[in-house]
Amino acid sequence: MPRDNQTMLQCFEWYLPADGSLWRQVAQMAPRLARDGFTALWLPPAYKGASGSDDVGYGVYDLYDLGEFAQKGTVPTKYGTRQEYLEAIAALHRFGVAVYADIVLDHMMGADETEEVPAVRYDPGDRQHPVGQEQTICAWTKFTFPGRGGKYADFCWDWHCFDGTDWDEAGRCGGIYKFHGKQWDGEVDRENGNYDYLMGADLDLGNEQVLAALTQWGKWYLQTTGVDGLRLDAVKHMRFDFYTRWLCEMAAARGETLPAVGEYWHADCEVLEHYLQQCGGCMRLFDVPLHYKFYTAGQAGGSFDMGSLPQDTLSCRQPQRAVTFVDNHDTQPGQALQSFVPRWFKPLAYAYILLRQEGIPCVFYGDYFRIPHDGIPPLQPVLGALVAARRDLAYGPQHDYFDHADIVGFTREGDSCHPGSGLACLLSDGPGGEKRMYIGTAFAGCRFYDLLGGRPDTVTVGGDGYGTFSVGGGAAAVWGLCP
Repeated sequence: MPRDNQTMLQCFEWYLPADGSLWRQVAQMAPRLARDGFTALWLPPAYKGASGSDDVGYGVYDLYDLGEFAQKGTVPTKYGTRQEYLEAIAALHRFGVAVYADIVLDHMMGADETEEVPAVRYDPGDRQHPVGQEQTICAWTKFTFPGRGGKYADFCWDWHCFDGTDWDEAGRCGGIYKFHGKQWDGEVDRENGNYDYLMGADLDLGNEQVLAALTQWGKWYLQTTGVDGLRLDAVKHMRFDFYTRWLCEMAAARGETLPAVGEYWHADCEVLEHYLQQCGGCMRLFDVPLHYKFYTAGQAGGSFDMGSLPQDTLSCRQPQRAVTFVDNHDTQPGQALQSFVPRWFKPLAYAYILLRQEGIPCVFYGDYFRIPHDGIPPLQPVLGALVAARRDLAYGPQHDYFDHADIVGFTREGDSCHPGSGLACLLSDGPGGEKRMYIGTAFAGCRFYDLLGGRPDTVTVGGDGYGTFSVGGGAAAVWGLCP
């Protein structure tokens, strides 16, 4: 029996207020988000970061502190307390919404003490090339978590748990320092020669004590929170076989497979496919190449070849391993990977990811709600209508018409399990126009209308199952059955 479509919401953006309110808001929004058509929420990192209540969650300090202990100048995290986090998860579960937790197991920051460590400095542009002799540096690598006092786990981290760092406290000097006797992980992304090192104190994933500590934490976290899946940060910087083993251990402890989606930030689909092969296909990946297609098309102002949109994307090559998205917290204005899709193109991009059969789409909080920091309003009511169309209409066999440089489209025939389902979608980055498309003989004689409101006319499907559908210039049109 066909399933209802899966739709994920990334339920945060970078500049949310640091007022500890997000978990309470999520709990309150749970019934609305379920009604809207979201089947899963990706929540931000829930543990204490080095910047305390200002930390978005990627400056990992204490994985066990979910907003429970007075550490880094606060008890709550940026998003709230441990109890509020657990209540938000429970509220989502009551309304049938799955929870994906964001976790960062690549690095740690905000150590409690320094240590003297022999290290060699490396060229940031070529991590294989040392730029000096071994020296003793003063590194922030001793994590004792005094505010937690050993609750849940008494393991303390020291420099032996890490490969390197980016700061010498004694010399007040930044750089990339690899510790004595350590090696960068071999099977990682090849950017900068070797992209094992990202930031902070880089975890040594070849250290059995580290692996044991991360496994112990993972089991505790899953049992404590009851989350349904994971969003895995910065997988390109971690040895490619780490999550193969770690997720397997989590599944064994859980008694079932643990769904996961990894962030491997690279525009080349072949690089993503190589990673999936090396990790044994143990996760999905975000379709970064597709995001850059959207960004490029939006910047091109009508000169992009829309017929090439699906090509060389993960959702085209390996649809069962793809999570599609338009933007996220890293691509929004002001962030390191800023590549925010221009607003005029976003309805086209969201229609593409939400209404097609390939991949699981993820909607960005900043598009669904807003980004006050940059004065960016929500993409409403269009985005709400597209999410609803995915919930109700985007089912059945798909027929593609990516046969034009400007106007492209696809249809879905619908299925018997979702009465009234089926649709036709047209996208144009240039002048408006029309396209004759097959939507199924079951719709012979039926009238369709543009549920986005851009086209005033209706279309009647012929006896052969074809209809001639239209779209405005620089717009999307989504045609559903007339009520």
